[in-house]
Amino acid sequence: MGEPAFEDILIPRPEGLYCPVGDFYVDPVRPVAKALITHGHADHARSGHGAVLASQQTLDIMAIRYGEDFAKSRQAVDGPVEVNGVTVSFHPAGHVLGSCQIRLEAKGMVAVVSGDYSRVANPACAPFEPVPCDLFITEATFALPVFKHPDPADEIAKLLASVRAFPERPHLIGAYALGKAQRVIMLLREAGYDAPIYVHGALQRLSDYHIQQGVPLGDLRPATMDKAEARALREAIVISPPSAFASPWVQRFADPVIGFASGWMQIRARARQRGVELPLIISDHVDWPDLTATIQEIDPGEFWITHGRDDALMRWAELNQRRARPLHLVGYEEEPE
Repeated sequence: MGEPAFEDILIPRPEGLYCPVGDFYVDPVRPVAKALITHGHADHARSGHGAVLASQQTLDIMAIRYGEDFAKSRQAVDGPVEVNGVTVSFHPAGHVLGSCQIRLEAKGMVAVVSGDYSRVANPACAPFEPVPCDLFITEATFALPVFKHPDPADEIAKLLASVRAFPERPHLIGAYALGKAQRVIMLLREAGYDAPIYVHGALQRLSDYHIQQGVPLGDLRPATMDKAEARALREAIVISPPSAFASPWVQRFADPVIGFASGWMQIRARARQRGVELPLIISDHVDWPDLTATIQEIDPGEFWITHGRDDALMRWAELNQRRARPLHLVGYEEEPE
């Protein structure tokens, strides 16, 4: 019996991963007739497709970000559905609210496109669900042995210690608008911080949606205050997109402590380049131990690498006698982690 022909169910194209049997794409980087979307980050979820299938939360998030007409038609998937003879189901990825792995079954084979995923408990979204499969498509954002993320609760403890040490200085924390910002807020609440948290206007609608979906973010207040109000702010935590640090908005605050919540903060040079005084290593992606452990747990016949660093993971596959393939897809990771 020959090797399974995984190309019958998934093949890489310039538009993204294509399922020839079902005639659809998963997380395409260009507008296509039919797209299945893993989650709402802009390097995976783009507007302009003919039809979009995704979780209801991802569809809602796309509408918030792109407007209600982001696609010609949309369908929320809850349970298995048939798409041109392919059985499709969505399973939690533990990355951000609404994020899912997409399971495809056709021609006696099962493939799982994981999108971005995390194995660390995230109070702002559903946890990762291991899905048995023949072919596993994995990210490789932090696919180097040097990346081992610390406990996020310990990173939040550093933030709170800094707030206590410098009560006269507001703490401005850069966090990506979808997922990371709400996770940082929830980690603060879990650590017992019940004071108001100020959020940049770019985070407001997505944060409101999280609250609507039952994520208890607590007392959030707008950080779109005038200069006098901002100058008077003390012993406060302000969450904003990292891009805001390069805008005049940040100059309203008096001597702020600049922090940034990202897995990339493990690289000190990146923190220095961004002028980050308080790097917080908080990631919504798997680190090297969780990435390799996930592949071992799922134990697919083969795995493909969609984006990120594939060289070390390919070497790991060789040493562990696992079949692997780098796809070299482009268009991902256009937004900060």
